Amino acid sequence: MRSSCVANSVQNRSVVISSSVEPLSSVFLEGLTKLEVHSVLAAATLRRYPANCVLTYQDDPADYFFLLRTGCARMFYITQQGRKVLLRWLLPGEVLGGTALLASPSLYLASTEMVRSGSLFVWHRHIIRDLAARYPKLLDNALLVAVEHLTWFVATHMALVSSTARERLAHVLLTLARGIGRKVPGGIQLDITNEQLANAANITLFTASRFLSEWHRDGALEKKRGKLTVCDPDRLFSESNLV
Repeated sequence: MRSSCVANSVQNRSVVISSSVEPLSSVFLEGLTKLEVHSVLAAATLRRYPANCVLTYQDDPADYFFLLRTGCARMFYITQQGRKVLLRWLLPGEVLGGTALLASPSLYLASTEMVRSGSLFVWHRHIIRDLAARYPKLLDNALLVAVEHLTWFVATHMALVSSTARERLAHVLLTLARGIGRKVPGGIQLDITNEQLANAANITLFTASRFLSEWHRDGALEKKRGKLTVCDPDRLFSESNLV
């Protein structure tokens, strides 16, 4: 079995840091009282990991559950031919290693690595399951996270069967906006980067940035660093192959 950063923390230079942290916004913790959030986080070990550190390997036992506090991570899959397929990016507040919550011992479905150095709350499987039994809202929130991941999968899969790069990107944006977007004044907001969209649509970063800039100029969307607001879904719908 390969040694992940968690299983071999000394070799991979992970460092235990103070558990006294700033408030963290996370779907996984929504609906809990401040006291309950403190109890859940206090049961974790807060560790810092360097960039390029692999946290989990696909098909390894899902012994740990993670909540990203700072930095950036991404999930990936290694095919039988050895090709590394990038899946989705993870930002602060997001969780990974969800199969550790299952009743039966399971395997990680994908690998996860740090893109930028950062810190994560880490729970062993038996600890996070005990917490979920004590606070059932955690399982409810974990289901919401699973739906978000499924939304990404649907968006990516549908993009692959669309015909042009422009259509694929428009379809990804529409699917994500409907699935995990938040209604804000002026449209539907997504916490997403150009790189994430490019990978989901299976196009280059340059191509994605070019189309997004064009749609921004036309008023179909607004783009800020790490955030995108779909202002005119009808325009994107006409750009996709759904018409």
